[in-house]
Amino acid sequence: MTIRVMIVDDQAMVREGFSVLLNAMPDIEVIGEAVNGREAVAQVEALRPDVVLMDIRMPELNGIEATREIVAADSDAKVLVLTTFDLDEYVYQALRAGASGFLLKDASARQLADGVRVVAAGEALLAPTVTRRLITEFSRISAAPRTPALARVGDLTERETEVLVLIAQGLSNAEIASHLVVAESTIKTHVSRILVKLGLRDRTQAAVFAYEARLVTPG
Repeated sequence: MTIRVMIVDDQAMVREGFSVLLNAMPDIEVIGEAVNGREAVAQVEALRPDVVLMDIRMPELNGIEATREIVAADSDAKVLVLTTFDLDEYVYQALRAGASGFLLKDASARQLADGVRVVAAGEALLAPTVTRRLITEFSRISAAPRTPALARVGDLTERETEVLVLIAQGLSNAEIASHLVVAESTIKTHVSRILVKLGLRDRTQAAVFAYEARLVTPG
């Protein structure tokens, strides 16, 4: 299946460059563009993309607020934040708003396409060290566990909680299966149940939840 992508950035050269790179991929199609967050929200509703490449700093409505509105509208679109700096403070806020991960604007064509594929599949961009560092860092911002997160932890079984912690540590399904000595299909089932029970969109949001509930200690 072709992955439908929308590019949101106030710089025409960025939009055009990413569009050329992604349209060159046989399994990816750029179906729309937007120059600010307000236009992005409207375009997502109209075009129903699978993945939205979202810049953070834009006029009218920034990428964080646009991401929040897209997620609140219960859109199936996954948001992949674009940033110039790998430790941009706004990336923390974007992940909290519901973004599924982030990419640097100077990413190679392969990194860009792979990032789109990973997020479209519902996986998390947690493997790179810098992304783990991001999640660890924003977890330090909260002085105490978030009450809603703590309350929902009780809905999970002991094994589901264990799997959630491993997700937050950046492990893939295969790595979790190896660690727990079970079949990968079993882990996929646990992950699906975790997302349903906690009302989460994907593994990135599961990792965010784990840190905010203090199931994982930063560091």
